Amino acid sequence: MPLPKHQLPTATLLSMAIASTTASADLTKEVEDALNFYHYGSNGAVKMDLNYRWENLDQDQGPVIPGKAPRRVETANANTARLRLGLLSPTFYDFQAYAEYEGNYALQEDYDQGGTTTNRHRDYSLIADPDRSELNQFWLSYKGIPDTLIKVGRQRIKLDDDRFIGNVGWRQMEMTYDSILLTHNNQTIFGLTVNAGYLDHIQNIFGETETINAPILNLNYKVNDWGNLIGYGYWLDYRQRENYHKSSQTYGLRFDGKSPQFFDRVNFLYTAEWSNQLDYGDNPNDYQADRFNFMGGVSAFNLSLQGAIEQLNGYGYTGNRVTTNGTTYKSFQTPLGTNHAFQGWADLFLTTPAAGIRDVFATATYKMMNDSLIVTGVYHDFYDDTGGIEYGSEWDFSILKKFGKHYSLLAKYANFNTENTAYTDTQRIWLQANVSF
Repeated sequence: MPLPKHQLPTATLLSMAIASTTASADLTKEVEDALNFYHYGSNGAVKMDLNYRWENLDQDQGPVIPGKAPRRVETANANTARLRLGLLSPTFYDFQAYAEYEGNYALQEDYDQGGTTTNRHRDYSLIADPDRSELNQFWLSYKGIPDTLIKVGRQRIKLDDDRFIGNVGWRQMEMTYDSILLTHNNQTIFGLTVNAGYLDHIQNIFGETETINAPILNLNYKVNDWGNLIGYGYWLDYRQRENYHKSSQTYGLRFDGKSPQFFDRVNFLYTAEWSNQLDYGDNPNDYQADRFNFMGGVSAFNLSLQGAIEQLNGYGYTGNRVTTNGTTYKSFQTPLGTNHAFQGWADLFLTTPAAGIRDVFATATYKMMNDSLIVTGVYHDFYDDTGGIEYGSEWDFSILKKFGKHYSLLAKYANFNTENTAYTDTQRIWLQANVSF
């Protein structure tokens, strides 16, 4: 008669666990092999990313409209499953092509989906994950020029920390660009990477298309082992009248990196960045604003501690200062950035307030289990750009568990508190599971 499970020898239980782990690894390897194929001396692949997320958003009030009383909104719940399915061709005479479908299915629609053509349940708070499908990427690349990659078509573009040009990768429907992008890793001037491109259309997170004429330039020079010195210019000329106010030209310098190790375990972390932004194209607002971004920290024994300040200026005023001809000055904006990663996960400041914003914050990150378990905590204090008006404060926490290269689980929390009547107390909770090949 077989022994009950609790009476099995320890060695037997251990061998069963090892066998189960081995079987799982073998299955993963079989899936990897099935999705990759070999043709004419180069590799192509089928790409797949499945992301399930539950997001809960609880706010004390709805959008604050000047002159009107704030309204109470229902707590939003979004249960969504997003699939990306792509086909990457083998390389043929230095050419390669990629096509990718993206679809987000809302299993529960108790939320305002945002956008102008999506399902607007305005009695609920807004969660920007619409129930839609689209052609997410469709590009052709060429690498026949030494140290250079040219990519044309609808593509994902992420530069530096995604503050100015990103894919808004946290949302289920990411942002991609109909564009041409040239990336050159210069071997003559060692360590210099040039990204130069032109954006023609934006496929935004609501599955809607925005027309733009936007040259972009990003120069990244590696400074030995100390970090990267980056210079950039972005000229965003929106071509639809309702978007004219987002047109801007931005120039900046950034130094970002970490020191070589001291005492075999300690690294110092640092960032210093300045940007200047002016109106551009058909923007009706005549303005100029600066951005400052400074961070210092230390990393040792799998623990990283950072203190930072990021400030996006308004125009040195509080409220809506106007010129004599009635034109409103505008604050520093980043309409193509992955803004969820900045100024709090509660997403209260995706658009910079008219009086600017000063974000003073501290971050702690701890990695365990060979970096497969990552715990992060962040605290923010938000003010206007003079420091005279407090917007509120926020706590953010996340726990990420990775299972090999292809599987992960995430729990994430944001809590914004305020005494400022222009804003509202906000709590967000996320639970997420991802499978990616």
